Amino acid sequence: MDWLNELAQNPEMPLLAALALGLLTSIAPCPLATNITATGFIAKSIGNRKRVFLSGIFYTVGRMFSYTALGAIIFFGVSSFEVSKIFQGNGEKFLGFILIFIGLIMLDVIKFNFLKGGNFIDSISSYFNSGSLTGAFSLGALFALAFCPYSGALFFAMLIPMTLSSGAGIALPAVYAVGTGLPVIFFALLIAFSVSKVGSYFQTISKVEKVMRIAVGLLFIATGLYYINIYFGILNW
Repeated sequence: MDWLNELAQNPEMPLLAALALGLLTSIAPCPLATNITATGFIAKSIGNRKRVFLSGIFYTVGRMFSYTALGAIIFFGVSSFEVSKIFQGNGEKFLGFILIFIGLIMLDVIKFNFLKGGNFIDSISSYFNSGSLTGAFSLGALFALAFCPYSGALFFAMLIPMTLSSGAGIALPAVYAVGTGLPVIFFALLIAFSVSKVGSYFQTISKVEKVMRIAVGLLFIATGLYYINIYFGILNW
């Protein structure tokens, strides 16, 4: 990965540098955990090749939305130190509990039948259980805000100074987001083309989808516990 590090530190090619920074972020432990979780969420739609691919795109667009919004806030005058102080650490803390909550909904452990007129709550449950495109976008936007020290350093200490000094401006956070989402897009393509090979086994795939929902629910819970452990230091591994 030395070539990525060299490219990420090249001020003469800011767009390529931003893309390299995004790729470096995507393989860091914390973002890698969220990308694995996102891939599991996308794989829930294994019976629909088009949706699998589009989910990968929507997930990356969600990350792009959050990173570009943060870049724009800092670009137009807010202190990058103040912004990073809000998201570094706090993002991990809240993301862990949110992931566990979503995982429990997927596993039907949390139900809202006791609520009268609970259409809104029911829609939240189906929102994540269906593997929807808007759900993929929301996960991308949410996961982008969970900065660990390493990803925070790449974004706030390396990308943001480039954004402020380069003529490309706030286009750099958007390119950076593409880099962070490329692994998920790659696996979405892989899953989509794999599905095309087994199209005649759709009934089997439909049964697999139920298993996938359980597996993805457990994956969300495991990733949530991972983030909670990072923040609170419960386990000293």
